[in-house]
Amino acid sequence: MKIKKIIIGILVFAIIGAFVAYKMYNKPHVNVAAASADISLTADEILNDFSSDENSANSKYLEKIIEVKGVVSEINIEKEKGIITLKTNDDFGSVLCHLSDEATKKLNLLKEGQAIIVKGICTGFLMDVILVKCEFVNQ
Repeated sequence: MKIKKIIIGILVFAIIGAFVAYKMYNKPHVNVAAASADISLTADEILNDFSSDENSANSKYLEKIIEVKGVVSEINIEKEKGIITLKTNDDFGSVLCHLSDEATKKLNLLKEGQAIIVKGICTGFLMDVILVKCEFVNQ
């Protein structure tokens, strides 16, 4: 009788786990271009927040749509996706913006040293602040 209850319990947890995994896998993607920004700030401000207290910055910025104003210091294309780097006052950190497909098509309009505003989803901090699915706000 005990083994039967244990097997039923395991089956219930497996079904619940499968349902949660299915829902998370099929979660709708956020349309960054159409969504309004949760937070607007400069590249220096967001990098300083992550550098001074990463845990606090994670709770404030992670998985949120962030609008960042900065100056382009580098433009790259990797695997047919545009990546721009926004300059900061910190020599060892910057804001990396991984562009959406639509924004990558407009990459040729950018020049190094140009002031821009981008909007993207913050995914964290690894020496640089990482934004994904970025769109140009002022292009």
